[in-house]
Amino acid sequence: MSEDRRRIAYEAAVLHYVQGETMETVARRLGVSRSTVSRLISLARDEGLVRISLHPPTENSDSLSARISEIFGITAHVVPVSPTSTDVRRLDAVATVAGAIISDLVKPGHTIGVAWGTTISAVTDHLSPRPAPGSIVVQLNGAANSSTTGIPYAGQIIDSFGKAFGSTVRHFPVPAFFDFAETREAMWRERSLSAVRELQQTTDIAVFGVGSFNSPLASHVYVGGYLSPQDISVLRAEGVVGDVCTVLLRPDGSYEDIEINKRATGPTPGELRKIPRRICVVAGASKVLPLHGALLAGAVTDLIIDEGAAWKLLDLAAGHRQRGDRNGRGASGKH
Repeated sequence: MSEDRRRIAYEAAVLHYVQGETMETVARRLGVSRSTVSRLISLARDEGLVRISLHPPTENSDSLSARISEIFGITAHVVPVSPTSTDVRRLDAVATVAGAIISDLVKPGHTIGVAWGTTISAVTDHLSPRPAPGSIVVQLNGAANSSTTGIPYAGQIIDSFGKAFGSTVRHFPVPAFFDFAETREAMWRERSLSAVRELQQTTDIAVFGVGSFNSPLASHVYVGGYLSPQDISVLRAEGVVGDVCTVLLRPDGSYEDIEINKRATGPTPGELRKIPRRICVVAGASKVLPLHGALLAGAVTDLIIDEGAAWKLLDLAAGHRQRGDRNGRGASGKH
């Protein structure tokens, strides 16, 4: 970007973020269109002229975040979103907060594992660029299927994380699901893939969403040709409600006996538990059932979720605890 362009981008960012001017007002002040202001502010963020940092207020014990954190033994961030917001606006609000939180957590020398998906794709638009020398971004789950390599979609997500932090990028050139479990076992022995898998296992921070069969903003794994209609029918019959890192799971967190998971290339919840920081980003109440499974499986340490979905998660957790109490287990959902 030229120095003149940088100066104008900086001026637009100051007017918008510091002085609180609307896009329309900034456009009039600078004598440009509203779309140009939007591009200038995006450029300011990409160039590191703007860095967003969040400082949540002290929470009381009755707050949504504190209640979810206590129930599941995690750190929860609840994003206020109007009940009348569209699904797209809700996703953008959650992705904005997630981008700021993730950007603050990444440090020099970190290895960041990223699982591709609709939600994480939205997060990439809100990362705050800041150099993290010596850091590595590694793809956590394969993305190819019978009709695509997955590179245009998953590759863009991984590369966006690498660009934001100046990280070395390591892609994972395998299918989302192998056709046969035996093929996966053989491929895992290949040295080129073993090196990437070893890197995945030394990840400091994992970033992922959850996929849902029933989300209005369809999860890419269910609309991108990764599973056949017959596969989905079988999974529904088995009680599967979605996935985390393309590993299918039920609302109670079980996944090990689901046959297709023997062909999946993403880390299981058990493997995710070995990663110190595991950030799950969720927008929309339709994602709560698979999220509940991921939480019960211990896959999450940090949750970023919209307010409506947070309330539904609390209701679901309460029902789960009541069933556990009736069965004499006193289930709390903590891991």
